[in-house]
Amino acid sequence: MPKPHADVALIPDRDSRLWTLASAALCLLALLVQLPTTLALGLAATGLVLTAASWRRPLPAFVRILLALAMLAAVLSVTGFRFGRDTGCALLAAMLAIKPGETRSLRDHRSLLGFALFAPFAAFLLDQGPLTMVLGALGIGSALVALHRLADVEARSVATGPDVVPRMALVGRLVLIGLPLVLAAFWLFPRFATPLWGVPERALSKPGLGDEMSPGGWLDLMADEDPALRAQFFGATPPPEQMYWRGPVMWNYDGRTWTQAPWLRGLPPARVQHGDRQWDYQLEVEPTDRRQLVALDLAVAAPEGAHLANDYGMTVRTPLSALTRWRMRASTPASFEAALPHLLRQQALQLPAGFDPRTRALAAQWRREAGADDAALVRRALDWIRAEFAYTLETPLPGRNAVDEFLFDRKQGYCEHFSSAFVVLMRAAGVPARVVTGYTGGVYNRLGGYWMVRQMDAHAWAEVWLPGRGWVRVDPTAAVAPERIYDTLDDRLGEGVEAGRLTLEGFGSVSDWLRRGWNDLVLGFDAQRQARLLERLGGNGLGSRGLALLFGLCAVATLAWMAWFLARGERERDPLLRAWHRLDARYARLGLGREPHETAGDWARRVAARRPQGANLLFSLSRRFAAARYAPDEGDQRALIEDLRRHRP
Repeated sequence: MPKPHADVALIPDRDSRLWTLASAALCLLALLVQLPTTLALGLAATGLVLTAASWRRPLPAFVRILLALAMLAAVLSVTGFRFGRDTGCALLAAMLAIKPGETRSLRDHRSLLGFALFAPFAAFLLDQGPLTMVLGALGIGSALVALHRLADVEARSVATGPDVVPRMALVGRLVLIGLPLVLAAFWLFPRFATPLWGVPERALSKPGLGDEMSPGGWLDLMADEDPALRAQFFGATPPPEQMYWRGPVMWNYDGRTWTQAPWLRGLPPARVQHGDRQWDYQLEVEPTDRRQLVALDLAVAAPEGAHLANDYGMTVRTPLSALTRWRMRASTPASFEAALPHLLRQQALQLPAGFDPRTRALAAQWRREAGADDAALVRRALDWIRAEFAYTLETPLPGRNAVDEFLFDRKQGYCEHFSSAFVVLMRAAGVPARVVTGYTGGVYNRLGGYWMVRQMDAHAWAEVWLPGRGWVRVDPTAAVAPERIYDTLDDRLGEGVEAGRLTLEGFGSVSDWLRRGWNDLVLGFDAQRQARLLERLGGNGLGSRGLALLFGLCAVATLAWMAWFLARGERERDPLLRAWHRLDARYARLGLGREPHETAGDWARRVAARRPQGANLLFSLSRRFAAARYAPDEGDQRALIEDLRRHRP
């Protein structure tokens, strides 16, 4: 019977096993923070329980099979049986969590570490932020240290091997040796305007503005403090209360849900007479896996790569699955579609039959009393909201007649309720109206000189069409009297207004400034940035071939430097021994090299018997070398090193 391979039979010691498991857990952590919270906590708990249960012996095969099937079912149920990047990454994390259940031998530990190294790279498919980079680097570094320790286990030298700090220093040295090649590849490898292959979309979309709006559907989005976009203005800056970031425009209403009118995307943008005040700014949009692009209300034109619909909702051709930057201009319109086409008027007055009878009756009454004055109807609705309505997030799900319940029964809600009810009321009174979704305001970051808009700044307002003016923005939520604002997002997040402001202006500002710097230096380094960098360095007009040649030359030079550095690192560190060995090498070329068993004196006598000339000098050098090795004197040693270097056979 053949003997098992050595690394199969060998069982690592307790410390080596702990280091291996901790390294695998650290690699897994970089991936877990990108998964849904419930799923991530479940996988982490499963991994801990299985590690403890299999500490003495691996779990039976049938148990591991059942666990794998259970993990597969759990991941697919969380993702709704939809396949995408996050589904594949979650399955990888699930398999890694149960891998310790079969880890016993040296080969098992190496297999676990090899499998764990996939986790940090999978995490970069979901997020390329600095936190992912730090966690991934820690996991990879820890895994390399664990592999170094396992190599000592295989050599049976772990008991006398170096401790943790020297191992980490060795791994760090190896990483630094390869760093120049990494930097050369990052800065000089030709960048492509579009990727060579596509990355599958995510099964679970990241938060962002969607194609529809219904009361209660935005609570998760409005409780998310993550950045949605950042805006840097060049020149004049609008006041924060005028920062309305326009997103999808909703036209269709079925009694509960507002949706866009897809056919309007094929129409050219409506005619706008822009005002004298304009703002020039750059928008940095965080990934959302959606196609809706927001812009400061109202965009002068669509940037390259974006499409401006008739209602000035902006979309892009492919999902915004990566960080993107857009240079735009905006202005306050003097008139916005002053002549409304009949077909659009009908669309802006459409209401489903059989819903909200009380609202329709009130609108008819107001119309009779206001006559043809549409602006008076708008003012009357805002005065009613200001006098009787309240703002709160604590709202029950509406029934069939959602607008009637809001306007006549509850009289409290948040922006979705106010904008929806206001537009229905206006349409019922014969005033063309539509719902506009997007974001409002922003937090100014003094460190970076830009405005950050969070997901929780999501907002919905209304636009009404008035004769002679066209579409006019009306924000019914802003009409609520301050004393009737009962339940805000700051209250929900456990922050007072002052605490939230201090957090954003303190640690939050520094953290987001660092994130934006990472975006600018790393994620935003595209083909255009690479071309500008080469232009500053005098490499203008290189082209793809020239850039590839430059990268190849730098890569070869870097590899040569790495080879030289590694060879230099292998030489004898003791300068006296190094000089003695070089002397031996010179004699070895004459066939008189020192044998491993010979002392310095025996070697000198053997050489003297073969080559009497210069024997006295070699005898002197050998005696001085032996004395220096056993009774070193710093001054004499330096002189001896010089004499050894100068001596020739």
